[in-house]
Amino acid sequence: MTTQDKLAEMFQMQEELNKRIGVADFSAMDEKEQAQWILNYCRAMSQELAELTDSVPWKWWAKYQTFDKQNARVEVIDLFHFLISLAQILGMSADDVHRLYTQKNKVNHQRQESGYSVKDESDNKQIGQG
Repeated sequence: MTTQDKLAEMFQMQEELNKRIGVADFSAMDEKEQAQWILNYCRAMSQELAELTDSVPWKWWAKYQTFDKQNARVEVIDLFHFLISLAQILGMSADDVHRLYTQKNKVNHQRQESGYSVKDESDNKQIGQG
């Protein structure tokens, strides 16, 4: 199975999980409902990021903390669940995510090559076009 096939499988698995837990079909939602689900998932991801943060010893003043790498890995996977759902709300497939990621990665490399000394998002406008 190729990496791209694995990503497509993850998208399919997330769609099945969302249906199982009662999340409506994203494609049938109006923009207001889609916006609400985007907010729901952003809030959930904020919580997962907090849980990931708590997996590493971030309190420099506390001596009792340890790095819980296993839990950190699980929290990253939880983030993937919500990221995939966000992509699906926006009508993106695994192929779309791969294509757009590749395009954005190229932009990020170009920014590094040019020094990226000025905030300018105009280079993002071509991502996803054509």
